[in-house]
Amino acid sequence: MRLVMGQVIRRLGIVLCALLAAGLGPTRAGDAESVQAHPALWTVHGPKATVYLLGSIHVLPKNMNWHTPEIDAALKSADVFVFEIPMDATKQTEHVKTFIAQYGMLPAGMALPSLLNAEERQDYSAAVSLAHIPAENLTPMRPWLAALTLQAGLVLQQHLSPDDGLDRQVYAWALKKPGVSFRAFETLEQQLKLLMPEDQSLEMQEFDADLKEMLNETAEVHDLIAAWSKGDVKTLNGITNAGFKDNPRAEKALFEDRNRAWIVQLKQMLAEKHTFFVTVGAGHLAGARGVPALLRQDGYKVDGP
Repeated sequence: MRLVMGQVIRRLGIVLCALLAAGLGPTRAGDAESVQAHPALWTVHGPKATVYLLGSIHVLPKNMNWHTPEIDAALKSADVFVFEIPMDATKQTEHVKTFIAQYGMLPAGMALPSLLNAEERQDYSAAVSLAHIPAENLTPMRPWLAALTLQAGLVLQQHLSPDDGLDRQVYAWALKKPGVSFRAFETLEQQLKLLMPEDQSLEMQEFDADLKEMLNETAEVHDLIAAWSKGDVKTLNGITNAGFKDNPRAEKALFEDRNRAWIVQLKQMLAEKHTFFVTVGAGHLAGARGVPALLRQDGYKVDGP
């Protein structure tokens, strides 16, 4: 599965990216002036409920302001906030650490570099240098976890912060609002298992491909953020799906199947007397197979791009 930097955000996931990045040192804040974003917002009208859909970028620069009058009005009207996974930080950290301990480490006495051929070792050393991560931190990790850790390091090097990801910002805002409740489409365990290849030979192939992508792609993540910040859904969809051209099975598992599972839950929400504010990865909302398009196909009125 060859992944451009635009897919790094998706593959890292909300929680794992934040936890891995937290262990790599602080994000450089910089002195840039605030940038006003205008993300796309969809409004779904149901029999009893209204559902607002906002696409999230899981890592953002600290100077990105995503609040607009339209988004703020939706935030203020909502009484239920929905995310991909439960957003409680303490529980997230505990679950991720347990998952990494169980599935992320090599057997005792085995070192990651010993699994690599000469060319892979050269790429690996270059990626470690580029991500500014001590090599000894990666040595006991399985390839899938080492790749994600390197990608988290690259995210930090590009002045991006998971703490400023839209999911976390919306959650922090909603926590201050009285009388709201929270829901999630998936469990944390479901999302984490999507990140880990079950087949070991595939894991090594993906690790080799990921290393090459890290060395060859640096601007894609900023292109993704730029498209999102302009509400350019067409470009955002193209970037998000670019890494899946050679792997339709991965696209089906990571996007299509999950979108359709979320549609089932959204239909149930639309029959409730609530106003929902839904924040999920922006790639899940764009394109002909995105959540808004699927809801329109099923006869729901959806305002937005």
